[in-house]
Amino acid sequence: MMGEVFAAVDVGSYEIALKIFELSMDRGVHELDHIRHRMDIGSETYASGHISSAHVDEMIRILSEYKKIMRSYDVTHYQAYGTSALRETSDILIVRDLIEQRTGIHIDILSNSEQRFLDYKSIALKYDQFEEVISRPTAIVDIGGGSIQISLFEKDALFATQNLKMGVLRLHTAMKQVQATRARYMDLISELVNSQLQVFAKMHMKDKKIENIILIDDYVAPLLQKIDRAEKDCGSVTGKEFKKFIEKGASMSDQQVAKMLTIPEDNVPLLFVSGALIKCILDITKAENIWAPGITLCDGIAYEYADKKNYIKSPHDFEQDIIACSQNISKRFLGSKSRRETLQKIALTIFDSTTELHGLSKRDRLLLNIATILHDCGKYISLVYLGDCCYNIIMSTEIIGLSHIERAIVANVVRFNHEEFEYYNGGSGHYQGFSREDYLRMTKLTAIMRVANGLDRTHKQKFKDVTVKLKDKKLIINVDTMADTTLEKGMFGNRASFFEEVFGVKPVIRQKIML
Repeated sequence: MMGEVFAAVDVGSYEIALKIFELSMDRGVHELDHIRHRMDIGSETYASGHISSAHVDEMIRILSEYKKIMRSYDVTHYQAYGTSALRETSDILIVRDLIEQRTGIHIDILSNSEQRFLDYKSIALKYDQFEEVISRPTAIVDIGGGSIQISLFEKDALFATQNLKMGVLRLHTAMKQVQATRARYMDLISELVNSQLQVFAKMHMKDKKIENIILIDDYVAPLLQKIDRAEKDCGSVTGKEFKKFIEKGASMSDQQVAKMLTIPEDNVPLLFVSGALIKCILDITKAENIWAPGITLCDGIAYEYADKKNYIKSPHDFEQDIIACSQNISKRFLGSKSRRETLQKIALTIFDSTTELHGLSKRDRLLLNIATILHDCGKYISLVYLGDCCYNIIMSTEIIGLSHIERAIVANVVRFNHEEFEYYNGGSGHYQGFSREDYLRMTKLTAIMRVANGLDRTHKQKFKDVTVKLKDKKLIINVDTMADTTLEKGMFGNRASFFEEVFGVKPVIRQKIML
C-alpha cells in the first residue's frame, strides 16, 4: 500500500492546532509539521454558551490559512475535530456551517469520551513505554480547558475512568473572579478540587496504590519533555521533583517564569493552574512518578486514521479497555457476573450466527456486548422501574471510547430488554439525535438481546451450550441441558415475536437432553 499525507486539526479551548503526518507501512505515523495558533474561545463559551462574531472571524481566518498549508503538503485526507469549547456552544450548528462555507473545512464535534479515548490512543504511538508503564498501577490524567479525565489502569487493563469539570480554563476563570494572586493558586485550587478528587478516590481507588501518572496537557507536559534525561526516560519526573518545581515557581513573577522556561508570559498563569491540579492528584493518589509522553489530540486523530487504513497495528487491545470499563460499571452497581457472562455468550452467539440476516458491523457487536454487561445495572436502584433505571445509569455514566449516540443505543437496548418497545414515529425523547440508521441498529440489537434474555429468563443459567443456525425462515436455537425448561419455553414467545417482526425469521428452541 502506498503512503499518504494526512492532516489533523484540533479546534480546542485555548488554541487551534494543525499537524501534518506522513503515513506509510514502513514508517507508520511520521510527523511532518505542527502549527499552533493561540485562541481562547473556551473562557467565552464556558461563561456564555456563545462564540463572538470576532472569534468566529478569527477562526475562519486561521482555518483558511491551515487549508493553504494542507494544500502545500499535498494532503490527501484530513480530519478536524472540535472539543469542549465547541461542544458547549449553543449555536454550534450555525457556527460550523459558517466555517465550512467560508473555509471548506468540516468540523466534527467529539463527545468527551471520544476525545479522551483519542488522547489515550495517541499514547500508544509510544508503545514500548506505554505498555511498560501501565503494567503497574497507573492513572492517565488528561487535563483540558473545560474538564479533566482520570483513567485508572492495573495489569494492562483499564478499570475505571471519570470526568471532572475542573479544567484549566474553568479554574483560571475562577481565580480571576476571586482576584487571587498566583501565590494563592495552590491553596484555592486545592479547596475547589479536593472534594471531587476525594469522592473519585473513594469510589474507584479504595485501597489501590497508584505508582505512575501519565500526563496529557498543554502546559506542564511540554516542559517535562524538555528535561534532559536518558532517551527512554524523556518526559519523566518524580512526584517529589515536580512538587519542588511548582513551589519554586510560585515565588517568582510571571515574567521571570516565562524567561526561565522560554514560554509566552500569558501561558504562565495557566501553567500554574495545571500544575496545582497535578499536585492535588499526586497528593490524592500518592503516585511516585509522572510521565509526559508529549502527545496531543492531533496525534490521536492520526493514530485512529492510520489504524483504520492499516498503516499501523497496535498490539494493545483498545476494545478490551472499553469492555473492562463497562464491567467495572456493572460491578459498581452490583450486577451479576454469572448472569452477565451467560447472557453475553448467548447474545454474541446469535449475533455471530446471523450476520447475513442483520448486516451489522463489528462495532455493533461491541455495543451488544456492552449491553449484556450492563443489562441489570438498574436493579441497584429499583426492581420495579428496572428499564428506566438502567437507561438513566448508562446515560449518566461515561463509557470511554463510545460516542453519545453509541451510548444511547446501548442504553435503549438495555431499556427495551425490560420494557415495551417504542417505535421511531412514536415521538420518544429517548431517540434524540438518532438517525434512521441509528434507530435500525438499536432495533436489531434489541431483537437479539430479547431472544438471548428469553433463553435465560429464570436467571438459572440452564443452557450450558447454545448453537444457532438459520433454516427455512426459522432461527433454530439448539440447547443442551438436563434442567426443566418449561418456563423458558413457555415465556419465549413474546421475545421471539419481536425478533420475527424485525428480521422476518422465527426463533425456535430445540432441546437436546444432556446425558
